[in-house]
Amino acid sequence: MKFLPALCCLIISSAFSQTTLEQDIIDIEPKVIEWRHHFHQNPELSNREFKTAKKIAEHLKSLGFEVQTGVAKTGVVGILKGDLPGKVVALRADIDALPVTERNDLPFKSEVRDTFLGTETGVMHACGHDTHISILMGVAEVFSKHKDKIKGTIKFIFQPAEEGPPPGEEGGASLMVKEGVLENPKVDAIFGLHINSATPVGTIKYKPGGMMAAVERFVVNVKGKQTHGSQPWGGVDPIYISAKIIDGYQSIISRESNLLVEPAVITVGKITSGVRFNIIPESAELIGTVRTLDADMRTKIITRMTEMTETIAKAYGGEATIEFQENTLVTYNDPDLTSQMLPSLEKAAGKDNVKLMKAVTGGEDFSYFQEVVPGLYFYLGGMTPGNTEAFPHHTPDFKIDDNGLILGVKAMTYLALDYLNN
Repeated sequence: MKFLPALCCLIISSAFSQTTLEQDIIDIEPKVIEWRHHFHQNPELSNREFKTAKKIAEHLKSLGFEVQTGVAKTGVVGILKGDLPGKVVALRADIDALPVTERNDLPFKSEVRDTFLGTETGVMHACGHDTHISILMGVAEVFSKHKDKIKGTIKFIFQPAEEGPPPGEEGGASLMVKEGVLENPKVDAIFGLHINSATPVGTIKYKPGGMMAAVERFVVNVKGKQTHGSQPWGGVDPIYISAKIIDGYQSIISRESNLLVEPAVITVGKITSGVRFNIIPESAELIGTVRTLDADMRTKIITRMTEMTETIAKAYGGEATIEFQENTLVTYNDPDLTSQMLPSLEKAAGKDNVKLMKAVTGGEDFSYFQEVVPGLYFYLGGMTPGNTEAFPHHTPDFKIDDNGLILGVKAMTYLALDYLNN
C-alpha cells in the first residue's frame, strides 16, 4: 500500500493552484520510481558518474532549464528562473554509488563491476543516492510546469563524489563550493535530504543545529626496529606500540571527552604491519576516523591524539607520526531556518510524521554548503512500514521501499516554494 499523506490539509501559496500542484506531484511518482530503478541498475563510482550526469542533464534540458555540466568534474546544475523576482534557493542531490557488490534479489539489481583502489568490485547504490537523484528530477519537472508563478530562482544541484573522491583527486561538495556553485546567482538557502532505511516510509526526521558529525580520516605511521620474533628485546615492536596507541585513543573518549555535550568517536579501521609470523617488523600503519559534533571537542581530541601518538611511541622506544584529513564538517542545520521551514515538512508528511531526532555520528559533505549559506538537511523514511529489520546503509543488503520517494518530492517542493514565498 502506498503512503500518501492527506493532501487536503496542505496550505499552498495562493500563487499556485493547490489542486494542480497536488496532482502534478502525484502524477510524477511513476516516473520517479522508474528513474530510481534505472539509476540503481546503472551505478557509477565517485567522480566517474558520466552516464548518470548525462541522463540528469538531458532531463533538465528537456524541461527548458539553464544547465551546467562538468561542475566539480561530473556534477550537473540546473537553474529555473521564475517569472517573478525573489530570492534564490538551492536543492541538492548526491549522485555517486559505492564499491559494494549487491546481494539483493531485485528485478533492477545492479550487476555493474568496476575497479576501486586496484581491486575489482561490484558497484551499488548502497546508500540511496539513486533515490535522491530521482526525487530531485521529479521536483524539477513539477516546478517546470509553474515557472510563471515562481518568485525567484531555484537551483538544482546534482553533486558527485559525496562518498569521497578517489585518492589524489578533489571532488564532492567542497569542490562544488570552490568552483562557485553557490554563486551566479547567489544562493540564499539550501535544502537536502537523505533516504534512511531504518526510518519508516512516510516519516521525516530532523534536528536543529548539529545533526551529523564532522569526519576526519587519520593515518598513523609507527617506526620500530626489526628483530627476530624469538628475541623481542633485540628490537622495538611497532605492533605492540600500535596496540598501546589505540588503547590510548579510547581513553580520550572515555575519560577526557564530556559526552554530555555531544557524542564523539575514534575508530581504527585498518592496521598494516609485518610479513611473517616470526619477524617483528620495522613499521606499522594505522588508518581510522574521528567523528565529532562540537568544534571545541574536535580541536581537543585531535590535539590529544597527536600528543599521545608521539609520546606513547617514544615511551616504548619507537617513533610515530599522525596526519589528519578533513572529510566533512558538522552537518549543521541553521536553527532559524529549521524553525521557519518546519511547517513545510509538516505539510508534506503530516505533523505527527515529522519527528525530532538525536545527532548521529555519520558524516555528510552537504556540510560544506551549510558552511557558506544557511541549510536544512533531513532524513526521509525508506523502510517498509511494519518491517522489524532495517537494511543498513553501505551493505550488500541495503534496500529502500519505492513508496517512500513521493514524500521526498513533496517535501522538497514545499520547502522551496514556501521559502521563496515567505
